[in-house]
Formats: sequence, C-alpha cells, structure tokens
Amino acid sequence: MGVFGSGLYSGDFALDLRSTVSAVVRLPYDGDKLIQILCESEPAAANNLDAEDHTTFWLVAADQFAKRGIACERVRDKALAIIDSGADLAMLGKLGMDPSGLRKRQKMLLELRERITAPAARRKPRPVLKKPQALLMDVGDVLVYPTFGGRCRNPYFASSEKDRMGTQALAWTRDSWSAMVIVDCGHAFDFLAWYRPLTVSRATAHKPTLDELRGEVLWRLTRAGTCSPVHFRRMEFEKVGVLPIDADKLRSLFPGIRPGTRAAVSDISIANGVSVAPYVPEVLMPKPGEPANYSRGKPYPTILGIGQILSG
Repeated sequence: MGVFGSGLYSGDFALDLRSTVSAVVRLPYDGDKLIQILCESEPAAANNLDAEDHTTFWLVAADQFAKRGIACERVRDKALAIIDSGADLAMLGKLGMDPSGLRKRQKMLLELRERITAPAARRKPRPVLKKPQALLMDVGDVLVYPTFGGRCRNPYFASSEKDRMGTQALAWTRDSWSAMVIVDCGHAFDFLAWYRPLTVSRATAHKPTLDELRGEVLWRLTRAGTCSPVHFRRMEFEKVGVLPIDADKLRSLFPGIRPGTRAAVSDISIANGVSVAPYVPEVLMPKPGEPANYSRGKPYPTILGIGQILSG
C-alpha cells in the first residue's frame, strides 16, 4: 500500500488509481464497461478480497464515478458493502493504522457514503474520445532523440531548464544521442494509442545514422508507453528511416512481449522507458548469452544486431 493515511487518497495506490480513472473515463463507454476495464488493469486489487488494496480500489472507483456523474450500480453497491461491513477499517487496522487514524477514516467513509448515494446532479456530458488516438509512430519507424548522459528529456516539463533530477542538479542539456525502433504499437480498447520501443543500449556522442544502427549494435526491449503530440515534440523524436520488422522473429526472440494495454490505460509515457546508458546501468542490459546480474534490478531482454528481427 506504500505510504497511507486516513484520507481516501493518502496512499500511493489510491493516487495512481485516480490517475488511471482519469485516463479510462475518456473512453466513450458506459459505467459497466469502464469498471470492467479498470478491473482488468488492476486484477489483484479488484478481485482478491484479501488484497490490501481491495477496499481502496472500490472506494476510489465509486468516488471518482460519483464525482464524474458516471452511473454504475456494481461500483456503488460494492463500495457501500465495503463501508457498511467495516471491511476497509478492518484492513487498515490489520495494516497498522492507529485508533485515531481509524476514527478519521470512519468519518471519511460516512462522507463518501453520502456522496455516492446522493441523487446524481445534472452535469454536462463528460468529454470522451470521438475517434481513436492517432498513431504518431508505426511499426518499423526508426527514431533518434537527444539525451543528457543517456537520460531522455522529461516531456512533462515545458522547459528543459526545469527538467532536473533534484533541486541542485544540472538542468537537462543535450550532450548525446540515442535511437529506438518501434517494434509494436496499437490501440487499447480501440481508442488509446500505445507503442513498444526497442532502444539502443548506450547513448552516443553523435546522432546515429540508419546505416550505423543496422550494424552490430546492442538493443534492449523496454516497456510500452504512450506518446502525445506534445511529448513527441518535447522529446525531439526525429524519424530517420523505416525497417521491416518481422513479427514472428520478434516474438521468437522476445517471447514475453505483450500489448501495451496497461500503459495505455494508465497513460504511462514512453519517456519512462527510453533513457539509456550511462543513465541506465549497463548491468541491466547484458549481451545475449551473458549471465544475468540482478544487483540493480531485473535485466532487460536484448539482441545484438537489429537484423535478427527484420524480414528478408
């Protein structure tokens, strides 16, 4: 549960789920379909009665649906059952919340109960996507982009001057380059665009060319992510060519690859996965055949040479 308190959004999970709800409610579906999508995005919390985040999942969903005027009997009834049974208080007590915190939580739950049982207020229809998000990149697209010691630009900052790794750190400044190939992309629930990049393992001092990238370069498969037009522009992605990705070869070498549905639903930016060495420890990107070293985390799957996943 991470950091938690008596408030509904005091915990890390609740805050993350609120962000996920904000992304999901852009879909042009009714409440029943929306909660189904949310349950699929957090199956353990949604379905496991013993999970520490189970009650939080349903209470946050009910609160967000009520605030947005989204009708869903399943969400309302589940939240009311949790409140009336004392299940939420029991779980928090089990996790170590003190009596004072539990009393504050009880007050919050009563306020939440009033909110989700109140007659729905008349409000404007929520804004939803009218058509699928445009795919800014396609399978096979090769893109280069600037880095700062291997770290890509944080696109959530409008100015690179504000992009710092701490108040005393240097502002992000272009001093090197990286490259990626989009090996998979698509739409989650027919609307939300996502991309799966394969990046080079290490930044270079100069902007790499397509011919150089076709050489004996170490590539690593990273997480899927979303990419809005604003993020695409701020990260300075530049398309330098297209390579013929063979889907069968790709999945043979990376059998664990999955669609980027979770990233799309949670709106996790592609920026979270395209920084490279030296910012990303090279121990996390071993060459194929080298023993995995878990001292810095789970290593990424890699290939030596992009030709291994090209057709022809």
